[in-house]
Amino acid sequence: MPPLVRPVRPTDTLTRDALAVLQPGFTGTTAPDWLLRRLGEGLTTVGLFGRNVANPGQLAALTGRLRTERPDVLVAVDEEGGDVTRLEVRGGSSFPGNHALGAVDDPALTRAVARELGRRLAECGITLNWAPSADVNSNPDNPVIGVRSFGADPHLVARHTAAYVEGLQSAGVAACTKHFPGHGDTAVDSHLDLPRIAADLATLQERELVPFRAAIAAGTRAVMSAHILLPALDGDRPATLSPAALHGLLRAPVTEGGLGFDGLIVTDGMEMQAVSATYGIAHGSVLALAAGADAICVGGGLADEDIVLRLRDALVAAVRDGELPEERLADAAARVRALARWTRDAGEGAAPAPGIGLTAARRALRRTAGGQPYAPLTGAAYVAAFTPLANIAVGDETPWGVAAELARLLPGTDTGTYTADAAAAAGTPALVEGLLTAAAGRRIVAVVRDVHRHPWMADALAALLAARPGTAVVEMGVPQAPPRGALHLATHGAARVCGQAAAEALTGRL
Repeated sequence: MPPLVRPVRPTDTLTRDALAVLQPGFTGTTAPDWLLRRLGEGLTTVGLFGRNVANPGQLAALTGRLRTERPDVLVAVDEEGGDVTRLEVRGGSSFPGNHALGAVDDPALTRAVARELGRRLAECGITLNWAPSADVNSNPDNPVIGVRSFGADPHLVARHTAAYVEGLQSAGVAACTKHFPGHGDTAVDSHLDLPRIAADLATLQERELVPFRAAIAAGTRAVMSAHILLPALDGDRPATLSPAALHGLLRAPVTEGGLGFDGLIVTDGMEMQAVSATYGIAHGSVLALAAGADAICVGGGLADEDIVLRLRDALVAAVRDGELPEERLADAAARVRALARWTRDAGEGAAPAPGIGLTAARRALRRTAGGQPYAPLTGAAYVAAFTPLANIAVGDETPWGVAAELARLLPGTDTGTYTADAAAAAGTPALVEGLLTAAAGRRIVAVVRDVHRHPWMADALAALLAARPGTAVVEMGVPQAPPRGALHLATHGAARVCGQAAAEALTGRL
């Protein structure tokens, strides 16, 4: 007897399912015709980025237009607060990021911040947030996580991840906890290359997975996979493409050693080099779905109709060719639609808490006195911003530092930006000499970001402090290096409100 062959569903059904699992972006502040057309054909999610946001009114009009084509559309955004903001990409965030919240270590505060953030997202028509980051920042040299993590203690990260999920989802916005199974112990940015984590399974269970278990217990509606290679799980494929990581660890029942997650699994951006450079975006997307992912995030750097059609056709062809089981594609699409239904009915109308972000930033500020008395600034100062290259997740559009807030309090305050390229071109002595000339006798505030990761920055800061020991230092990254300066302020992040809290402290107002 010939083997039983299961009939493949009609192409139009496959096409709708293939579109349903995609999470594409687009360019511009209004929805293009091609996007509206695909929503009518089965596309269920649209991803928004900073390029799509001008102001809250425009954003609400945009999401409203998307809903005229598909009332249950999932509108997703990467809004972590802190350094990674899309709602306030051009002005800086009204909320401190995870590291600041972890420094305070008050889960009730974290829950309140996430609830207010969720309320503002919902008010703009956004229903899915690719946040929070549940990564344990166990490697202080991590170039892409850093202040996006609540901290280096797995249990601290776990309690704040759970609080964030609860707060966000209480406002009717689905949380997407990331980057499974943990991106904190990496020294490579997966936007640029494939990171490798050498930790054994016992370490993963005791460190990386602790916050994800907490997020699942708190009811996170989605989990985002990471493009990282963990030989302890799979020696060949990164977690996003690994059945062992997604199906065998994240989905498997707790009784079988898994995490028992039954919600939506979303990939990190498939255009990132950790996947696309080896597998290609189309083939990588097929492999991700086959491994257990349900939604393909694409559009951070690729944002046109062509990529949507390429991926749609690749998924349909993979089913036709037997590379991707049709049941797997249908299951993934069903999970996406189920989340869309949840967001349509969720939320309880969170009450506004407009000052909660600044309150949290003030509580996160840590001050260390130097070897000599520090008198608060009373006149125009000079801000020396030692500026590293922004990582891709943060982007270089969002302003950071204390200069704008300090100038508001002390008119006439100026700022100068100093970079690794400038230090290499001029040499540290000449760079600092130019800085002192620009300061013109005014008191100096040096602003650094992850000074422990940047030798050029540490050298320039040391030379400046030798010349002007009364300088105040504001660290707006991970405060890993020993405090220096007449006054050292650690903000635990570079959000606008973190800069405001630092400016208040520098002028004696806090």
